[in-house]
Amino acid sequence: MAILKVNGLSLGYEKQVVINDISFEVNNKDFILVIGSNGAGKSTLIKGILGIIKPISGEIIYDSETKNHIGYMPQETKVDRNFPASVMEIVLSGLINKMGRRPFYNKEDKEKAREALKILKIENLEKKIFSELSGGQRQKVLLARSLCATTNLLILDEPSNNLDQESKVEFYSTLKHLNEGHGITIIMITHDITRDREAFIGNKVLELRPSGYFFDTTEKYMEELGYDS
Repeated sequence: MAILKVNGLSLGYEKQVVINDISFEVNNKDFILVIGSNGAGKSTLIKGILGIIKPISGEIIYDSETKNHIGYMPQETKVDRNFPASVMEIVLSGLINKMGRRPFYNKEDKEKAREALKILKIENLEKKIFSELSGGQRQKVLLARSLCATTNLLILDEPSNNLDQESKVEFYSTLKHLNEGHGITIIMITHDITRDREAFIGNKVLELRPSGYFFDTTEKYMEELGYDS
């Protein structure tokens, strides 16, 4: 069942088109890898889905459970890793948009944050200082923050960029667990897929190309690249 449909979508800035006439569907429990060269429009597409920029033409259609329940995890470079906050404070910040006029987190908020930490198996980090964590631990904390915003659709922007290979493999395993074990739909921008076979962790690939785009199953994409299935 589609939770998000993109129909004939064109996106850009000041009428300069970056993405032209793209169409695809995101189904419940999909794990879609978004790839493409620098400047192909990956971040622009995500901004469109998040409603940060408006379409030049075409449309993005959300189901009733999705539009206001999207968890977004930016690149770690966009998060101040030296900010003197505890892990719990970072994770709780994922609930800010749901607090309305409440000035303080309540018991339910804290339970939700602890549940996100539990799902990711990092409950032991709750009282640690974010800046003192390893790269892999920081990414899991930021992922827990995103889970506080939703358990429906997660959008991740190159989450493995600053991880070493061991941490990267562990993080991929965590994402697969969220997708397959908890049924969370994931859209992830990544560069790894073009050079690392272990990065083929999604069930579909959306590649933005200078002459158009590819959208199909991971198996079809691997066949196109010449990998054995």
